[in-house]
Amino acid sequence: MSKEDAQRFADAIMQAKSTVFTCKVCQNLTDSEICPICSNPNRDPGVICVVADPRDVLAFERTREYNGLYHVLHGVISPMNHIGPDDIRIRELLQRVADTDVREVIIATNPDTEGEATAMYLARLLKPFGVAVTRLAYGIPVGGHLEYIDEVTLMRALEGRREI
Repeated sequence: MSKEDAQRFADAIMQAKSTVFTCKVCQNLTDSEICPICSNPNRDPGVICVVADPRDVLAFERTREYNGLYHVLHGVISPMNHIGPDDIRIRELLQRVADTDVREVIIATNPDTEGEATAMYLARLLKPFGVAVTRLAYGIPVGGHLEYIDEVTLMRALEGRREI
């Protein structure tokens, strides 16, 4: 990379650092005080989908099916990496649930050890608020073949079955 290109790249990073903030409502990345999702009056404020990372919001938005709001944790609980509950945005979520009329919190962390631990921890913290706490369903990917699915995924798919 030429010196001029490197300088333009560095300037772009510095500009992003000074113009990108976290939304004061959902903690997602935005260039304004409140992100476009939280400020959209057509979204359902009674449902909050909790995700670990801002990229997860983009994944949900691509489906065009979810119409609630989000809460971005900016990480998951990971004792091995020295990340505890105070290191991610759990306090803001609890304050938000306490201050608003939330009916349901969907926990959409990844189905790995850290995501599961974070989901269980959040479920315990949210129980006293009297809101429904749900978890994303797990199962067989579209186009997948049963013979190649691991036992845990197959068990979760069986547990999460629904009537058609």
